[in-house]
Amino acid sequence: MSANPVDEELVASATSGNSAAFSELVEPHRRELQVHAYRMLGSLEDAEDAVQETLLRAWRSRATYDRRAPFRAWLYRITTNVCLRMLERRPKRLVPYENAPAVPIGADAGSPTDLPWLQPFPDRLLDDSPEPAEEVVARETIELAFLAAIQHLPPRQRAALILRDALDWSADQTAAVLDMSVPATNSALQRARATMQERLPATRLDWSTAAGAEAAERSLLAKYMSAWERRDPSELVALLHEDVRMAMPPYPAWYDGRPAVMRFIEEHATGPAAFEHRFVPTRANRQPAFGVYRVDGDEATAFAIHVVAVAEGRITDLHWFLYPELFAAFGLPDRLP
Repeated sequence: MSANPVDEELVASATSGNSAAFSELVEPHRRELQVHAYRMLGSLEDAEDAVQETLLRAWRSRATYDRRAPFRAWLYRITTNVCLRMLERRPKRLVPYENAPAVPIGADAGSPTDLPWLQPFPDRLLDDSPEPAEEVVARETIELAFLAAIQHLPPRQRAALILRDALDWSADQTAAVLDMSVPATNSALQRARATMQERLPATRLDWSTAAGAEAAERSLLAKYMSAWERRDPSELVALLHEDVRMAMPPYPAWYDGRPAVMRFIEEHATGPAAFEHRFVPTRANRQPAFGVYRVDGDEATAFAIHVVAVAEGRITDLHWFLYPELFAAFGLPDRLP
């Protein structure tokens, strides 16, 4: 694991109780610790809580910091253990299609529930300039499909996978954080990788890395946004993959396949339940996303963070996170003029 050198004088001042020096040490790592906690917990809100707890624990135990170890690694160790304790107390985060079978074509979405749903993570909170090799790792280990699959791992397997495969820690470093032997850590990692291989399509990044995919994706998304705003269900359906899925947390219902999604879109784009939408492009989990506003008369109010996945030139997943309170984290206003 690479890390920037730490000013020894600053460390000495911080560990002796200088709060300003301590803040100067930890603040450069706050964002990456939040991403790490999000990978572990699947919730933006829980990740924020975990980082706050991490910094509080780090301050309280500052005198125990062993200067032979990188300061960044020490913070990651605290964050990981905070997350492990949170996972012991809280149920795993869910996505509708991992929670129950798809509803029949034409079925109503039912009522929202307060189950602990997976949440999206704003790209604006991710590192804006990772190295090219790290960009691939970041995409693979932050996208919603990865976060949904990792929920099936026991907490320590989850931590081993993230530390080894997302952060590129050594087996020795990972074992030390998890308070496990190296053989036990490697065994946990092997089991975690096997589970992820079963639950993730091997080709999920093929489209995004293909030549010309970026321009084609932009064109596809522009057509998709325009079709929603023009309330044109026929054009919307033409942009969907044959095996498209659509979920709308906190509603537990989800729709599988183009016919089922087509029926829902037809009803909500032009049918009795239809209303006008306004889309503002954004990014979440290294995927295309939109802040979607519901238009009522002269008002356009926050409605959903809409995250999509693209493969083979078509949209394969539609996630509507119906949580207007998430708009602030995406830097989006509650209302549009």
